[in-house]
Amino acid sequence: MFTGIVSGVGRIAEVAPLGGGVHGKRLQVVAPVGYLDDVAIGDSIALNGACMTVTALDLADTRFSVDISAESLARTAGLDAPGAVNLEKALRAHDRLGGHLVTGHVDGIGRVTAFEPVGESRELRIEAPGALARFLAYKGSITVNGVSLTVNRVEDLPHGCAFSINLIPHTLEHTTLGALAPGRAVNLEIDLIARYVERMLTGAVPRP
Repeated sequence: MFTGIVSGVGRIAEVAPLGGGVHGKRLQVVAPVGYLDDVAIGDSIALNGACMTVTALDLADTRFSVDISAESLARTAGLDAPGAVNLEKALRAHDRLGGHLVTGHVDGIGRVTAFEPVGESRELRIEAPGALARFLAYKGSITVNGVSLTVNRVEDLPHGCAFSINLIPHTLEHTTLGALAPGRAVNLEIDLIARYVERMLTGAVPRP
């Protein structure tokens, strides 16, 4: 479980195929200095919003490794090549819940359609798949590349849904979102509460 509050920006330094390239990839990620001091093999770290298990640690080089399946690669963006990634360690029971409840399971891939300055902030506009449209609401929560954000505007489209977010300077400086541009794919995770509400409204009839 996570909160969507990014605790560091890392970098995928190496990508190696697993099982001849058909079974996924092994990523080597460089973390900020000191970031891995309380991390152990088997711990969970979210990379751009996708929960991964640490399989190897190199504290001297501030690196860790994760294995990502072909299925996960097909359903996420930005984890198949070297580049910057948002990092978040798993939530501990005594931590502050600074964002919202985040599972680290990507629900869909959105695409940036606009990224425009508004004063000192920026307005980020994203088109989401139609299957996620019903989970997006004004002032609701959404996770974009692992960052907990508040939806400012929602517009239903024939093929999906467009939503807008305001990014303050702090978010732009301390996450990878400042490097976004129109056309870029992003990982989306819907609000966990919305997922349960949808199940209760449309799910199976309770047993007598």
